[in-house]
Amino acid sequence: MFLHLGADTVIPLRSIIAIFDLKITGSAITDQYMKNVKAKNKVIDISDDNVKSFIVTDQNIYFSAISSQTLKKRAGYIPVGEEE
Repeated sequence: MFLHLGADTVIPLRSIIAIFDLKITGSAITDQYMKNVKAKNKVIDISDDNVKSFIVTDQNIYFSAISSQTLKKRAGYIPVGEEE
């Protein structure tokens, strides 16, 4: 199966490690992780300067304009207790 991240980008579900809301980037640990990944040129920005979420895969990090909740629904994952 595949997940459409927006901007004509599709990745295999098996390569996804996590899907995060951009709001969590305020933590020191997340900020340091992002700096390290950017330094290794492993960030792919498909958000058109409207980043709402980031997707961690086994190869790269993708910045997407699609919300993390929408991406999780597309992937078929909704955590227990957060169903609408």
